[in-house]
Amino acid sequence: MVQKAKILLVDDRPENLLALEAILSALDQTLVRASSGEEALKALLTDDFAVILLDVQMPGMDGFETAAHIKRRERTRDIPIIFLTAINHGPHHTFRGYAAGAVDYISKPFDPWVLRAKVSVFVELYMKNCQLREQAALLRLQLEGGAGQGGTVKESAGLLAELSARLAAVEEQAEALSKQLDDDSADAAAVATAAHLERKLTGLRRALDALEPGTGGGSPTLPAQN
Repeated sequence: MVQKAKILLVDDRPENLLALEAILSALDQTLVRASSGEEALKALLTDDFAVILLDVQMPGMDGFETAAHIKRRERTRDIPIIFLTAINHGPHHTFRGYAAGAVDYISKPFDPWVLRAKVSVFVELYMKNCQLREQAALLRLQLEGGAGQGGTVKESAGLLAELSARLAAVEEQAEALSKQLDDDSADAAAVATAAHLERKLTGLRRALDALEPGTGGGSPTLPAQN
């Protein structure tokens, strides 16, 4: 069973966190609260998140400083960050948000439907990446063990067929998501992330095809799964 994605909500005001939970509850994912930048960084040490909603104006470590720490860590640097702010200081303030690594910058009060739609895109991309890593792990098991440890050709062929079918399902879902992003004129960051996912899928498909009988066999190099 596919586990739910985790979404990190960072805001020093409990009423804002409650409002975000109400808006995002329809996505049926796991919502994790953090009331400060320090608390958010602590949560990121142990859990993986699909996206982070980060308030800019917080006492102590503000949103910009928190984002800088997130982007410096190898484990968390690729997590999408959506900045939320109640104050509009103009284009320079917005530019600072993007410079800090945000994929989007939304001023309060925001449209709940728009926010939910933006978050859902990154949740979908995260889930597709998780599925891709699972397929890569199965393929690596085949390369490292498989027939060399007593498996028959028939058993190996069966596993390859199963892997191919699972990968095909992920490829179909990724293609549908990419078309949806194109149709909706989505954020450039979301489109770029989807394109990166498709490139990794292509690499994995080539590696799997190289194992099929009659294609030369060998031990193909798998694409790095980040």
